[in-house]
Amino acid sequence: VAAAQASVWVAEAELTRAKLLWVPSVLFGVDYIRHDGGGPDFNKGIMTAPSVNYFYAGPSLYQYVNLTDAIYQPLVARQVLNARHWDVQSAKNEALLQTADAYFLVHQSRGLYAGALYTVERGRDLVERIAQLSKELVPTVEVDQARNMLADLEQRAVAARQQWRVQSANLTQVLRLDPRAVVEPLEHDHTQVTLIDPGRPLDDLMPIALTNRPELASRRALVQAAEEGIRREKARPLLPLVLLNGFQSAGMLIQGGLFALGPNSSLNQWTGREDTSIQLIWQLENFGFGNLARIKAQRGHESRAIIDLRRTQDMVAADVTRAYARLQSATARVLQADRALRTGIITFNGHLEGLGQTRRLANVLVLTFRPQEAVYSLELLNVAFDEYFTTVAEYNRAQFELFHALGYPAQEVTSLRTPGEVLAVDTARPPYLPPVGNGPPPATR
Repeated sequence: VAAAQASVWVAEAELTRAKLLWVPSVLFGVDYIRHDGGGPDFNKGIMTAPSVNYFYAGPSLYQYVNLTDAIYQPLVARQVLNARHWDVQSAKNEALLQTADAYFLVHQSRGLYAGALYTVERGRDLVERIAQLSKELVPTVEVDQARNMLADLEQRAVAARQQWRVQSANLTQVLRLDPRAVVEPLEHDHTQVTLIDPGRPLDDLMPIALTNRPELASRRALVQAAEEGIRREKARPLLPLVLLNGFQSAGMLIQGGLFALGPNSSLNQWTGREDTSIQLIWQLENFGFGNLARIKAQRGHESRAIIDLRRTQDMVAADVTRAYARLQSATARVLQADRALRTGIITFNGHLEGLGQTRRLANVLVLTFRPQEAVYSLELLNVAFDEYFTTVAEYNRAQFELFHALGYPAQEVTSLRTPGEVLAVDTARPPYLPPVGNGPPPATR
């Protein structure tokens, strides 16, 4: 965002310079000329051989501008500035999408960690329950199998905690916060954020995106800038060059001030002097062929800008289609994952409660539920937790991805709620990291 804002500063400076093409420059200088040898005497019509010194010092108003540039260049620069303003909004949208994506990865990781802790706790209950069963009913190998399963769940819990910390570091990097902090979302692990109704038709969403995306507005402004450039080059042969300068100094850069001259090595005649020259000159570059080349180049810039606009339109349409597909898929999978999780909890609880129940089979007591059945149901429960929290996070990320693809249209949000209290965030960073700035320094620094 700061980089895009810096581009706005550059475009503002270019617009200011374009507006000031009318304003002449103020010069001040000193000119000394020494002449030796022959030279004409125009009054007498003869050749003389004087040695003369000239001295000229003073200020000047100097102007050399093509009226075409003075009129049309501000129009071009204005459109470029508009494009840079839209680029800033694009950068903000991208930053918000990156933040949302990183945040919901943290949200997902914490949910996976919570699910892992739950399954570890239930696994310990299961191992303890199996170990209390009679050895005549449960072989020792099944107890060891349950303990191995518990060890695997504990390792997964440690890995889930690691992933939570890693994703927290990614989020603090995006937000430029203290990287040592572990982010803990305020929302529940099962929270679903709905911005756009997943049931809306795709054809209804396309016009919204093509209207709101700042990337398209930026490209349209650049097309308008190229069109102004074509008009500028067409008008160039019709409008004159304006020259304002002096005419009695080398380079004709001094208009008035102190003037002195004298023969040989002396400067013994001093006086004040003023010389002003104003010229209007019409120009056909290279017999007009140069002007035609300029127009052709600007038409090429216009064609390239139009192609870039069309390519961006295709990109926006593809963004909406991809995000819409991910959102619809995540919407269906959230329901399936929720059903699987509920069923998994009920199944495991049933196996755990019935683990000590026996039934007689041919005068032999056997367990109604074998320990490996309970172990397997706990493993399925762990998978159900992982799939549920992963799917919820994918749903939330798909919502923000679609919202970003549409250009963040606030009027299209499905349900508007009054925002809660804004909580302060500690933005302090360690001393070994650079502080967070506020964009480029002021031009008057």
